[in-house]
Amino acid sequence: MKRLGTLDASWLAVESEDTPMHVGNLQIFSLPEGAPETFLRDMITRMKETGDVAPPWCYKLAWSGFLGRVLAPAWKTDKDIDLDYHVRHSALPRPGGERELGILVSRLHSNPLDFARPLWECHVIEGLENNRFALYTKMHHSMIDGISGVRLMQRVLTTDPDKKDMPPPWSVRPERRRGSKTDSEASVPAAFSQAMDALKLQADMAPRLWQAGNRLVHSVRHPEDGLTAPFTGPVSKINHRVTGQRRFATQHYQLERIKALSQVSGGSLNDIVLYLCGTALRRFLLEQDELPDTPLTAGIPVNIRPAGDQGTGTQISFIIASLATDEPDPLTRLQNIKTSSRRAKEHLQKLPKSALTQYTMLLMSPYILQLMSGLGGRMRPVFNVTISNVPGPQRTLYYEGARLEAMYPVSLITHGGALNITCLSYAGSLNFGYTGCRDTLPSMQKLAVYTGEALDELESLILPPPSKPEAATKKTGTAAKPRASRKKAAPKE
Repeated sequence: MKRLGTLDASWLAVESEDTPMHVGNLQIFSLPEGAPETFLRDMITRMKETGDVAPPWCYKLAWSGFLGRVLAPAWKTDKDIDLDYHVRHSALPRPGGERELGILVSRLHSNPLDFARPLWECHVIEGLENNRFALYTKMHHSMIDGISGVRLMQRVLTTDPDKKDMPPPWSVRPERRRGSKTDSEASVPAAFSQAMDALKLQADMAPRLWQAGNRLVHSVRHPEDGLTAPFTGPVSKINHRVTGQRRFATQHYQLERIKALSQVSGGSLNDIVLYLCGTALRRFLLEQDELPDTPLTAGIPVNIRPAGDQGTGTQISFIIASLATDEPDPLTRLQNIKTSSRRAKEHLQKLPKSALTQYTMLLMSPYILQLMSGLGGRMRPVFNVTISNVPGPQRTLYYEGARLEAMYPVSLITHGGALNITCLSYAGSLNFGYTGCRDTLPSMQKLAVYTGEALDELESLILPPPSKPEAATKKTGTAAKPRASRKKAAPKE
């Protein structure tokens, strides 16, 4: 058996009927040219006939009951996995559009995983218009975080469009770094040894963690300092109790547009993402006359996984930044976001890498305690909304000759946080996935539309206008071509 780390185990502890703690990935493929009508049926048959299921796909909980998950969380290998249960085939009414796909994914994502089995499902969805199909895969957050989840699904894909007879994702074993330690066993001596190591590390890091905590307390008393602390965001529409049903929407932008804005503004790509989300949220709440007077805050996961680490556990830290939703002027809003984000990063970077996990637990413990105690959504939130940016593959990929057109993250929400916005880059594009509570956000698709309009507005404000070609004014010249229109993905519910 393999013990779960503290942060991984916490996702099991806060699982409830209304807040299932799984995350997903939606991949959209175009069928190969000349693919037979039985292409998907044959592909699924091959997927189910694989004889080898690799970690972490083969792991299930040693004790699946609530007390076992909370008091003794550990993985054991399931040697008799029922792939007919885990791999499922669905179809949209032809021709299935983006809206129909979004409705189906929303329903699939609302259903909790079975704790008596390995904590994952894979759904192959056919019938998508323009000769496409989708692959929706979900896995419990105790098994993966956003970075490892993308890598897990990417390992099976190829840049070769002619490659055939490819293995399914769950049969590809993770790479082990040279010199990496093996996973600790779930035994009493191993647990004692880990506890002693943790105590020693806590003693060594205590002064640095104390300084970091004092710095957050100081920022509460002196907000002009620019560092956003936990519990400083207001209670808003998206910070109450949630129900179990989900909504899902997407948007798709060219990455070069975001990069151009970051270069001109002097900010990072993440700053532009925060600006787009904050601007969309401001407009969304203004229309409902529910915009708080103080700015909403974002909890932003930060990857702390060492370079080259192909492990699958949760290895993230958190920073909190202002979304400046109280600021009506777009350029001032962007500047405030850049300042807040920069101060949060500087605060995290002052800590040694060995202390980041302890700092994450220090920062997130109020959040976890809110959820475990039932106070989530009943008191001021630690932060208002989770916004993530996950780097994905930058080359066009294929599976069984089918071209991967887009990848969208499907995330989790909790009591006190009815909205999660996660971005995933792929092959020169940036794909936004919006996951929300169905009852809290009945018009969530507007957020996706408003994000695109915020991007258009910011481009018009800070990018130089396209110059008019001189040839257009000359008799011998050709007419100037109109500026290319910007296509955006249709919103989903």
